[in-house]
This record gives sequence, C-alpha cells and structure tokens, in this order.
Amino acid sequence: MHYALNLRTFFYSHYFYLGLRFAAGLVGVTLFTLQFASLETAMTVCIGALCTALMDMPSPLRHKFNEMSASVLLCSAVTLLISLCAPLHWLLMTMLVAISFLACMMIVYGKKSMPLQLATLFIMTMSMEHAMTASQAFIHTGLFTLGALAYLAYAMGISWLLRHRIKQQVLAEALFELAAYIDIKADFYDTRYNLSEQFNKLVRHQSLLADRQQAARDLILRSHLNRKDAIVVQTHVCMLDLYELILSTHTDYAQLRLHLADSPVLKTLHDLAYKAARDIESVAYDVTRDKPSYPEISYDTELAAVETELAVLQQRISEGKPAQEALAVLRAQRNKIRAIIQMIGELHAASQKVADSTPFWVDADMGPFLSQQKYELRMILSHLRLGSPIFRFSLRVAMAITAGLAVAAWLPYAAHSYWIVLTIVIILKPSFSMTKQRRSDRIVGTVIGCVITALIIQYLNYPAAILGFLILATVATPTFIYLRYRYAAIAVSVMILLQMHLIAPGNHDLIVERLVDTFVGAAVATAFSFVLANWEYQSLPRLVNEVLSVSLRYMQASADLLQGKGSDDFAYRIERKRLMDSLAALNSALVRMLDEPASKQRAVEDINLFIVQNYLLVAHVAALRAIVRRHVKEIPQQALNAMLEDSHAQVSDILQRAISKGKGQPTEPPNGARQAPVRHVSAASNAGHDDNTSWSGWPLVQRRVRLLQADAAKIVVHSAAILRDIK
Repeated sequence: MHYALNLRTFFYSHYFYLGLRFAAGLVGVTLFTLQFASLETAMTVCIGALCTALMDMPSPLRHKFNEMSASVLLCSAVTLLISLCAPLHWLLMTMLVAISFLACMMIVYGKKSMPLQLATLFIMTMSMEHAMTASQAFIHTGLFTLGALAYLAYAMGISWLLRHRIKQQVLAEALFELAAYIDIKADFYDTRYNLSEQFNKLVRHQSLLADRQQAARDLILRSHLNRKDAIVVQTHVCMLDLYELILSTHTDYAQLRLHLADSPVLKTLHDLAYKAARDIESVAYDVTRDKPSYPEISYDTELAAVETELAVLQQRISEGKPAQEALAVLRAQRNKIRAIIQMIGELHAASQKVADSTPFWVDADMGPFLSQQKYELRMILSHLRLGSPIFRFSLRVAMAITAGLAVAAWLPYAAHSYWIVLTIVIILKPSFSMTKQRRSDRIVGTVIGCVITALIIQYLNYPAAILGFLILATVATPTFIYLRYRYAAIAVSVMILLQMHLIAPGNHDLIVERLVDTFVGAAVATAFSFVLANWEYQSLPRLVNEVLSVSLRYMQASADLLQGKGSDDFAYRIERKRLMDSLAALNSALVRMLDEPASKQRAVEDINLFIVQNYLLVAHVAALRAIVRRHVKEIPQQALNAMLEDSHAQVSDILQRAISKGKGQPTEPPNGARQAPVRHVSAASNAGHDDNTSWSGWPLVQRRVRLLQADAAKIVVHSAAILRDIK
C-alpha cells in the first residue's frame, strides 16, 4: 500500500497539503468574490483559479512561478479565443480541434507539462457552452484572468512560507519508498517467493524509487540557504549513500536457499531487512513532523543469531566447494547488513543537527542531478512529422474530440457536449496502457460518484450538508489525482454534480445525463486509442541503445572511482543516476507494453532480462565499492588496479560491441565475445605477495569481478534478441 494511503502518514503527506491548499484557495477566492459580485461572476473567477490550481504541484519556487504563469497566460488566451468564436458554430468547432491538437503537442516538454495541457483543454471545454458578444467575451476573460492571478499570488505565497515543509515531505516520500524497496529485498530470503518474480518486482519498484529520488533532488539540491535546509540536504545525501549500500546487498540468493534452506539464518536475515525498513520509515515519519529522529529499533538479537548460526554452520558444513561458497556469501551479507545498520544510524544523526560541511557538491555544478525546464518552440517544430509519437497522439485527440462533438449533436436529450469532450480529454493518453487504466478509473469513479451524489441529494438535501460534502470533495480531488486517480474521479464527480445541483436544483435527470455522457466519452476515447496508435515496441530500440550507452559511461566512471583516479565520487554519482533513469524509462515502457494487445508485444522476456542484467551491473559495482572500502588496508592498490583495469577493458569491449550491433554496425556475434579471464595480478604487480588469495577481501573482489563480466556478456545476448524480435 502506498505510504500516503495509511492514515498514520496521510495527513502529513504533501498530497494532503496539496488538497488543503487547493481547496482553501478556490473556496477563498470564490467567497471573497461573492462579497462584491454575483454568483455567475464568482463562478467565472473560480474557474480561473481552478485552471491555475491544476499547476500547483511541489516544485522549486522559480519553476512553480514559470509553470503557473504559463497556465495563466495560455488559459486566458484560450478563454478569449473560444468565447469570441462561440457565436459562429463552424468557427468554434474548428478552433476546438486546433486548440486540442496544439495543447497535446505541449507534452514534448515532458510530464511536467501534462497538467498545463489538461488545464488548457479543461478551460476550452468549459468555455464552449457560452455564446457571448465580443465585449462580453473580453469581460469574461478579464474575470477569468483575475481569478487565475489571485490563485497564482496565493499559491506562491503559501509555497514560499512552506518551502522547507514541502522539502521535508518530498524527502520523506523518497524515504518511505526506499523502505518499501527493502521490504521487497527482504522477501528474497523467504523460500515461499519465486526468485525471478521477486526480482522483477524489485526492478519495477526501482522505477518508482528513481522518480521519487529525482523529485527530492529537484527541490532539495537547488537551494539550501539556512540551517533547516542544511538538515534536509544532509539527510538526503545520507539516504543516497544508504541506497548504494542496499544495492550492494544483491547476492547469490539461489545458493543461500539451496544450502541454507533448513537453517533459521534465512529467517533471521529476512527479519533484519524488515527491521531496517521500519527503521527507515521511522526517520521518514519524523521528517514529516519536522523533528529529529532517534533510533528506536534494536538489531542485537538478530545479529547475535546470525553470528551463532555462522559458527554452527562452520562446524557442520563439509569441505565441498558449493557449501563453502554459500557460507562465504552468508558472511558477506552479514558484513553488508552491519554496514546498512550503521548507515541508518547516520541517517538518524543527519536529521538531528547540521553537519560542519555538506558532502560531495561543494563548488560543484548540480545541473546534471536536476530536472531541466526548457520551453523552446523548436522542440514542438521538430515533432511536426507523422513519425513522431507526440504528433500522432495530438492528431488522435483532435479526431476523437471531433467525433465526440458529432455524437453529442446526435444524442436525443439536451447533452452537454463539454462533458463528453472533457471525458475524452481525461481518458485519452499518449500510450494505450495509460488510456486503458484511465478509462477504467474514470468510469468506475464516475459511477460511484453519481451514486454518492444521488444518496446525498435524496437523504441529506440540506444546504449545510451539501456545502460540507462539496468542500470535502474539493479537498479530495487534488489530493488523490496523483495518488489514486479513481478516488479523484469519485471526488470530482461529487464536486461537479453538487455544484450543478446548487445552481439548478430542479434538474432531476442531471445524474443520468452525466453517466450517459461519461460512457459516450469513454467509448469514443477507446475507439480512437487504436487510431494512429504508438505501440511501445516501436520505441524499444532507442531505449535499449540509450541504456547501453549510459552503461558504458557508468562503467568508465565506476572504474575511475574504484581505482582512485578522482578526488571524489561526483562523476560516478551522475552516471549512476543517468543509468537508473534510463533503466526506469525502459522498464516503464515494458510495463506499458504488457497492457497492450498481445499482438503488439515484443521480446518481453528478453527486455526483462536485459533490465535485470544492467541492474546487476550497478549492484556488482556497489558491492565492489563496499568491499574495497572495508578492506582498503589489506588489498594493495596496485594489484587491485591491475585487476580492475583488465575487467573494465573487457566489460567496455562487450558493451561497445552491443552498442555497435544496436546501431546496425558490423560486429561479432554475442556468443563470440571475448571472455578473457581476469589476469592474475600477483604475477603482474609489484605488490610483494606470493599468494594474492591471502589478502583479506581478495576472493570477494575476484568473485564480484567474475560476476560483473558474466552479466555484461549476457547484456549483449539479450539486447541482440530484443532488436531481432522487434525487426
């Protein structure tokens, strides 16, 4: 369950704060306007505030101002244009289609622009029902703009006052998702769970975790001007370091299960991971409450049990290599878990006081870690071609709205065509899977919302009760719109139907008409989801090649870091972030493809394995880094560098040939990849050791390097299979 759906954390989440801010702004602007003007004027001002409120999301203050200002300008222009065209039906229909197309083209600017697209299409549909003279259109637009500017000023003021609070809430969300990530890893020790399915679940959650961590970076790393901000910054950095340690815990779970299935140690390891997840949640819980976090969980019993079991196993296990290998894996896991527990202690400490200096970014350019906000016309112009998925989506929406308007004109009752158009706009999304999910949520939510509204009107038809439900629905709509859209659909149906009941209480067919309009809009959106469709498999070659390219750069950065060639790990962190982002993009495409018709699915198993193997590269590098840190005094740097240099050359060669094959350049078959063994550094170095296996930690380094090379070789096989299946 999502952390924000738990009552213990819901009222401290930024989702609930958004709902309160949204409702307070809308109700406040409307009530203030009613003191000086009529209800009709107040509703126009309210709609202006509503369109701007759709852009009110957690963002850096400068970005928020730019985004909300763009909404004010664009929505005001659309309001004026549609109002002026309304008297001429043919011109109005033409402008509706044109604006729909242009609004959908705005998604070239990324997912942050999608609320702006929705706001534009929303005000377009709300303005199409009112025929006005030119003077009335300008007055109407002026009132709309006034409401939009009022909410802009209100939202910026509240966001400035709560800027530190919002950072805490977004950081806490990333910590909660990290705890959920550990919960998934804990189940690797439980033999009831299939390893392959569990690993797929882990990789899926990785995409969500990467998104939450990026949201935290964007807010926290852009500015840290005071003592409170410094606490959030150091907690955030400690969280990222903890995340890398967690990555390093990936090991040979199959071997542990095979040789230690009858041992209680697997249950103990599971309990340790579960406790670690709850410990991280306690930090997140305290962060949302703006107070320092202190350790309350003890791991002593489980750690003592692991030590006892290790001693028992050492006595019982025979000299057979597989069993000895399992014991070595268990010892390594014990060491990593101890390091994670220590880092969680540092996470608690980071929330308590300001450190003397911030880690790794002093005098560094943080741009590569942050999302960039660029709105350039050439980005739209570059997608004005039939091969562009965004262009095809824009055409699809324009055609669907045209069809929706035509159907509305044929309905036997006095249909409100704007409701059909709005349903199409909300359901029809760039991908088939998103459209499918949104259609289900919209229909179910509308049906439930209509039933709730009918019950309220039938049994609680009192002004005070209706006003109370109206305010509750107004809070719930933005709260759940990014959390659970189905709940938001219920709330928005109740909100709109109650508003219309207050305005026109005598319309007894209102709820039935809304249901019919919703089903009509959903049917039109579903039909057009197949028109000029952009199937996910078409983007797979680009995404796969991007992952390979970023993996190559990541391996170079990790090799430099492990060999001590840099003064810090800044470059490594950048490339690790880019690799995780590219894997998250590929994984999201895979998940969406699984919701598409079976005939449009390609290379599902190979894509999944490709993602897994790249994820394992990150896990192996994180493990190598932890081993080198732990045994830094025992392993000579020269010997280590010699091994890492050989390993890096081989892995880079493998990845480079995979990239060349993806681009259609001549290359050797994947199975022909050179599998040169790692050279024996004792013979090639001047470290002065006759037996390099006597170095503490050296066998662990060798084993990780072998795994790294093996998984890199598998990447070539799976990438070639993906491209072959797509073609």
